[in-house]
Amino acid sequence: MQGRIALVTGAAGGIGAEVARALAERGAVVAAVDRDPDGVRETAGKLVADGLDVHPFAVDVSRADQVASLVDEVERRLGPIDHLVNAAGVLRLGEARTFSEQDWHDTFAVNATGVFLMSRAVVDRMVPRSSGAVVTVASNAAGTPRTGMAAYCASKAAATMFTKSLGLEVARYGIRCNLVAPGSTDTPMLRSMWQDDNGARNTIAGQPDSYKVGIPLHKLATPTDIADAVVFLLSDRAGHITMQHLTVDGGATLGV
Repeated sequence: MQGRIALVTGAAGGIGAEVARALAERGAVVAAVDRDPDGVRETAGKLVADGLDVHPFAVDVSRADQVASLVDEVERRLGPIDHLVNAAGVLRLGEARTFSEQDWHDTFAVNATGVFLMSRAVVDRMVPRSSGAVVTVASNAAGTPRTGMAAYCASKAAATMFTKSLGLEVARYGIRCNLVAPGSTDTPMLRSMWQDDNGARNTIAGQPDSYKVGIPLHKLATPTDIADAVVFLLSDRAGHITMQHLTVDGGATLGV
C-alpha cells in the first residue's frame, strides 16, 4: 500500500475509521470522507497524531455534486486514486409495514445511491489508467432476511449487486470490485440496536423470536476484523479476485 491513494467513506467512526487506519498504517495516503465534519476531522487528527498520512473531507455521499467535487479535489491534492472503500452506511430500524418513506429514502440514499455515486466518480478516473480496486462494505444482511431491518437489508443487497455488476463491466480495464459483508460488529451502529446491557450476550447467543441463530464463534467481530478483510481484497495478494464477497460474521449466516 506504500504511497497509494485510498479514499474511504464513512471514516468518522466504526468500520470506516478502522479501515482508514489500517490502510494508512500500511503506507497509503488516505482521504477520509464523512458527512460529519467534526467527526471526520477528529478521527483524521488522531491518525495524523500517530504519524499517519490522513486527510479529512466532509462530504455527503448521497449528493452527486459533492461527490464529483470531492473526487476532483482528492486527485488534485493527493494524486490519482488507487483504492476506494465504500464504508458509509446508515441504519433505520422498523417493520416494513410501518416503515416511513423518509427513513426508506435516507437508507437507500447512503447505502445504495452513495455507493453508486462514489464508485461511478472514482472508477471513471481509474479506467483511463487501467488500474484500481474497489471494496464495498455491505452486510451479511444483504442475503439474509432480518426482522425490523427490511430497508437496511434491501439497500445492502442493492449495493452488493451494483458492485458486482460494476466489477464485471470494468474487469477488462484491470479494475477489481469486491465486497466485504460483516455480521454483528462492535460499532456504535450495532450498539444502537441493543435494548440493555445484555445486548452483546443476546447477539452472540441468538434470538429465536427474531430468527437469528447467533454467532458460532461466540464473539462479536471487531472493526479491525473487517478492516483486515478490506485490506486483503484491495491488496496485490487479491490480484486475481473480483466480483466476490467475503463474509466476516463468525458463521452467523452458517456459511451461506
